[in-house]
Amino acid sequence: MEQAQQQVRRKGNGVVQVQDGSDIRALVENKEAFAKFVDDRFRKLDVDGDGRLSVKELQPAVADIGAAIGLPARGSSRQADHIYAEVLNEFTHGRQDTVSKSEFQHVLSDILLGMAAGLQRDPIVILRINGEDLNEFVDSPRYEPEAAAIFSQVDAGNNASLRQCLLAALQQLTVDHGVPPVSDSWVVENIVDPAMQELSSDQLDHPVSQGAFFQEFKKFLGLITRRLQQHPVIVAHTENTFDGSGIRKLLSNKFELDKLLDSVWSGVPKEHKDKTSKEYLRVALDRIADSASLPPYGAVDQVDAVVNEAFKMAKADDGKAVDEAEFKKLLTEILGAIMLQLDGNPISVSTNTVVHEPMSAPSPLLSPTPLSPMVSSPSE
Repeated sequence: MEQAQQQVRRKGNGVVQVQDGSDIRALVENKEAFAKFVDDRFRKLDVDGDGRLSVKELQPAVADIGAAIGLPARGSSRQADHIYAEVLNEFTHGRQDTVSKSEFQHVLSDILLGMAAGLQRDPIVILRINGEDLNEFVDSPRYEPEAAAIFSQVDAGNNASLRQCLLAALQQLTVDHGVPPVSDSWVVENIVDPAMQELSSDQLDHPVSQGAFFQEFKKFLGLITRRLQQHPVIVAHTENTFDGSGIRKLLSNKFELDKLLDSVWSGVPKEHKDKTSKEYLRVALDRIADSASLPPYGAVDQVDAVVNEAFKMAKADDGKAVDEAEFKKLLTEILGAIMLQLDGNPISVSTNTVVHEPMSAPSPLLSPTPLSPMVSSPSE
């Protein structure tokens, strides 16, 4: 919440609202409102109207939950597919062919409260980018030194054309400068391309000097400012630093750690003689990620690399079967290895996503708010 408050102070009137999970929590805790919410979602999922959800009817719900916790699409990775299977298992308890409304409500309540806890820890700030911050940057003493540094990066002695330099330079600017994510197709089509078309076409495809770049980049940003004034862009912004402190806190609390390890062990499929495959260690890690202040696997590439290295060090990807004691020991060792790497090299991530739906639009299938945590593209 402190990071969100810092964003509010920095962005001033640009902040539309802060998504901190309080609306989700209030919905779940209001029994009457939550019952109506579940009725609506259940009715949409219950295609055949028999009063129970089949595994097939649950698939859209599972897909929405996967997106909400930052997973890649089903079928894109073995690890993600295991987590999707675990979400489905939460609903069916691994045995049932269909799920009643009361069972659906109970599991959905747990999932939404988990999302609310994530938003409370890492709030989403909704920004309205309308050209004011960009205009302020262009007129400030920051502009020339930053433009010089950007030009040296984007040109790098390659005699790049003015068009190439301008587009590459624009990608170096962020919401801190008042620029919405230029990776978004709507922003390109409605903000960037029209501004580029207003520049003199005679110079765009020729090499450019630093002095000329300063002048043309300022003109380009002025045109973008005008477009933003006409078409403000709503952006969901988050900031987070993963430094291992959450893992350290968890490992120091033996009671809480043992309780989590018991919980994940009870939830993984067992083979003969009460053993399970090491491949479920990734599923188990993701189930305790929130308690360890880690993002879901697949949400942050830099953290994924640290996790992969920890699994490699522990030889946890060989698919061999392990018993309960070895499973818990390996998971604890993996947590420790991740903690040490993050403690030495903390990972800071900023995410910015254009919100294309109006803020008052109807809610998605499984979220009472128009946004879900971690569903965005990291940008430096």
